[in-house]
Amino acid sequence: MNKTRFRILVLLMSISLIGIILVQLYWINSSFQKNDEQFRHHALVVLNNVSQKLNDKEMVDFYTSVKKFRDSTGREPKKEQLKKLFYYEKDSNTKEILIYTNTIVPEDFGLSASFFDKNAGKINIKDYSANRKTEIYKDNSLDGSGLTTNSQPSVSIQKSGMLEILDRVQFELLYKDVLLNRPIQSRISSKLVNDVLNFELYKSELKTPYEFAVYKNGLATKIKSEEFRYDKNTTYSVPILLDADGKTDYKLLLRFPNKAKFVFSSMLPMTILSLLFVVIILVTYTSALKQLIMQKQISEIKTDFINNMTHEFKTPIATINLALDAIKNPKIIEDRDKVQKYLQMIKDENKRMHAQVENVLRISKLEKNELDIKKEPANVEDFIEDAIEHVSLILEDREGEIYTHFNATRNTVLLNDVHFTNVLVNILDNAMKYSVDRPIINVYTENIKDFIVIKVEDNGIGMSKAAQKKVFDKFFREHTGDLHNVKGHGLGLAYVKQIVDDHNGHVFVESEKGKGSTFIIKLPLIN
Repeated sequence: MNKTRFRILVLLMSISLIGIILVQLYWINSSFQKNDEQFRHHALVVLNNVSQKLNDKEMVDFYTSVKKFRDSTGREPKKEQLKKLFYYEKDSNTKEILIYTNTIVPEDFGLSASFFDKNAGKINIKDYSANRKTEIYKDNSLDGSGLTTNSQPSVSIQKSGMLEILDRVQFELLYKDVLLNRPIQSRISSKLVNDVLNFELYKSELKTPYEFAVYKNGLATKIKSEEFRYDKNTTYSVPILLDADGKTDYKLLLRFPNKAKFVFSSMLPMTILSLLFVVIILVTYTSALKQLIMQKQISEIKTDFINNMTHEFKTPIATINLALDAIKNPKIIEDRDKVQKYLQMIKDENKRMHAQVENVLRISKLEKNELDIKKEPANVEDFIEDAIEHVSLILEDREGEIYTHFNATRNTVLLNDVHFTNVLVNILDNAMKYSVDRPIINVYTENIKDFIVIKVEDNGIGMSKAAQKKVFDKFFREHTGDLHNVKGHGLGLAYVKQIVDDHNGHVFVESEKGKGSTFIIKLPLIN
């Protein structure tokens, strides 16, 4: 897969994932707003019901007190005819005459509104009753002169009773005028408001904590719950205790401190399920993207490794071919010294190719745990001296120097002589390869608690922070810029890490670009 296609694929996958997440967030937000609007509707219905019940309760209490006083006086009310309705109808077929009369009679008990409130004025409290009569005159019940005052009806129906409509209207106007100037504490109580609210909220299934308060002209009154705090987003209000003109100075405020939690709880299962699917998609996408990137990196590493190994084998093969061609020359074959020289070159180049193959096979065996590494107690500093001896010829060729600083007082560790020597040789070889000028290497040892620490410090080109994280990965090689004579296949430091890990140790690097590197090996001591 080329880079352009890979980037397009990653871009499309990212856009799809972002789209899915945005759609889910939009759905969650829309659902929350819808539930919030439903909550608001229910809260306002509750408040309106509470307002109506408070008004009704006040009217009933006032009416009860009026009736109680009226009944206690024992006075016969004054009655006077207010209005008399008369209806006459004659059936032309049956000759029947229907007469309907309705007389409205006010009953004055001599009780005025000033009895309850001195500021109420001279408003008399009255009851209204209706006397209703229906009379039917048949033809045979009439004399020859027709309907007269002496005529007797064939059917007579009389009804009387309180005129409820007028009665209620009068009392509503009366008690509203009477109670208008009373203080709010004498009209309702906090307990009454709380009880009515509690009942209405329970009936509406708004089972969430609430606080309430009654405000007059924007200021709080004493009718409120203890924890009430006004909050614009969680508080709803409705006018209460309306006067005869439908106006009032009072508002009942209802606040739900846990409103957001209550609204969200109704959509919590679907939200959790939705978020769970988003997380699964996100994890799957991340994993797939990581695998794609890893496969791309492996493909690139494999290509680099093949190219590098091809280069590593091409040079010795070419050298061997040239040496063999030279030996075939009749002039050279007679010269024993030159033949010996070319044979040695063939042997050295063959040995070099063999070492490359061994490195690859060694890494493969380490990964499969097929490499048997036996360890014995040994002096670490002796291995350092042996490793320095191994690279001495290369060091002399580069005119470099290695200085040792053995500061460890305890240096006995369980080691495998062959593999640990290779570890030190690889690190020293790496230090020499990446030095632009003549290599200057310092090797330190020291004890930290129950460990011995080996530091190999060079004056090379150093490496970036990103390279430090990957330097022990297989096939990884830092770009060397203008340093073109560095050979290798990116397996040496991977081998170092495998062996140190097998020795229950740790290896890491500290480096700064252009200022050299320090490789640090930390191994447990034998107690």
